[in-house]
Amino acid sequence: QVQVVESGGGLVQPGGSLRLSCAASGSSRSIYTMGWYRQAPGNQRELLADITTGGSTNYADSVKGRFTISRDNAKNTVYLQMNSLKPEDTNVYYCKVAHEKGVYWGQGTQVTVSS
Repeated sequence: QVQVVESGGGLVQPGGSLRLSCAASGSSRSIYTMGWYRQAPGNQRELLADITTGGSTNYADSVKGRFTISRDNAKNTVYLQMNSLKPEDTNVYYCKVAHEKGVYWGQGTQVTVSS
């Protein structure tokens, strides 16, 4: 079983920044693409950004230019730097890890953007 643990969520004012982290257990050689998603109640989980082991990135149009994904392969950790946050970014954010054993999700971390 692969453990995926997110951290870094919280309350931030509009225009502020947050950095999410997601750490996966196991060997780094077994971890492939890592990504961030979010899901509002009643909606489908939405891809925000993902990154391959080689560092190639992919962003949703809704966050392009504001969010930056990065990873530290030695630590099996992926980050999401979120800038210029808007109230509509309020959501539960999930980390997804593609592993040789399958796909694993974290438990989610709440991000709330409000004044």
